[in-house]
Amino acid sequence: MNNLLFNVENEVGVITINRPKALNALNSETLSELKQLVSEIEERKDIKVVIVIGSGEKAFVAGADIAEMVNGTPVEGRQMCLLAHETFAKLENIPQVTIAAVNGYALGGGCELSMACDIRIAADNAKFAQPEVNLGILPGFGGTQRLPRLVGKGRAKELIFTTDQIDAQEAYRIGLANKVVPKDELMSTCLKMAEKIISKASYAVALAKSAINTGMDVDLASGCRFESDLFGLAFSTNDKKEGMSAFLEKRKAALKDF
Repeated sequence: MNNLLFNVENEVGVITINRPKALNALNSETLSELKQLVSEIEERKDIKVVIVIGSGEKAFVAGADIAEMVNGTPVEGRQMCLLAHETFAKLENIPQVTIAAVNGYALGGGCELSMACDIRIAADNAKFAQPEVNLGILPGFGGTQRLPRLVGKGRAKELIFTTDQIDAQEAYRIGLANKVVPKDELMSTCLKMAEKIISKASYAVALAKSAINTGMDVDLASGCRFESDLFGLAFSTNDKKEGMSAFLEKRKAALKDF
């Protein structure tokens, strides 16, 4: 991989977007590499949580690569957009829990990448924005869809139409960030949360993730039916038997599915 770094330790995979000279901007090569890597992670049972971070201290991801797009044709623009959608959808729906460690600017495609993760933990120097209409385009990597789902339609329209850049505390206030921490505590906070998630029943966590993601796109009754199906499926697991037995026996559960 030319644009990504990846390492695994203690069931946590860390993906680093590694284009520091371009402030980790997302070009087509980076998106393709990320899509392939996420596909590989999806099949691995030794990874339960994935953390996504940008290299360097300035940016998580400062956006899509404008240098690649400036002379692009309409067909090329749509192809890049579809590649980003495929990549982010795959990241959003893998069974592992994903945490965006937002360590600086999360602009445009960077904000959109963070929104494709399950959880966003922001360093106190993080900045979020969707500045695309300044460039004569609109958010094309899911911003018009995921942002209103996270912060509401009115706030999403304001951020996209005005291109206002917001800091980490404002992102937390409106629900775009789950937590804000000092920048030198960002990775330790992410790892601590990952450790807590890993201690739970991983298959049950994956089922809950699937229920939430699916339920957001259907009516309440359909979502509840899907939840019921997954609830029943959980009864087939060893962790269900162990977790409930441990509860009744007042001991710590040895959860090991997934």
